[in-house]
Amino acid sequence: MTKPTAKELNEITSKIIGAAIDIHKTFGPGLLEHAYNACLSQDLMRAHLKVERQKALPLMYQGVRINCAYRADIVVEGKVLIEVKAVEAPNPTFRRQVYTYLRLGDYRVGLLLNFGAPTMLEGIERIVNDFPHE
Repeated sequence: MTKPTAKELNEITSKIIGAAIDIHKTFGPGLLEHAYNACLSQDLMRAHLKVERQKALPLMYQGVRINCAYRADIVVEGKVLIEVKAVEAPNPTFRRQVYTYLRLGDYRVGLLLNFGAPTMLEGIERIVNDFPHE
């Protein structure tokens, strides 16, 4: 598989962010993470994007594949990783978690979406791992 371009990644993340904003406008903060996750997955599939939920991310250690039960909430088009949260106060551990998942899955960009924020714009964090320069 060829590496995605910056344009491709930006187009996908834009669609994801738009869907997240629409969901947050509809429900606001207060639902459980799995509800936001399900709504976001539905919206992205309706937009004809390939969605993988609870995507396993194995750990490679000294040439051995270790299935540690790391799971990305959502992977879109096999290129963008999404971690969904629904908390009042963000935790720095969430950002590190997304970055670790990006490295384990060899993804270039991830979105940490906190639906517990007062507005969705406050709850979006874009995290990159060797993002392509074009």
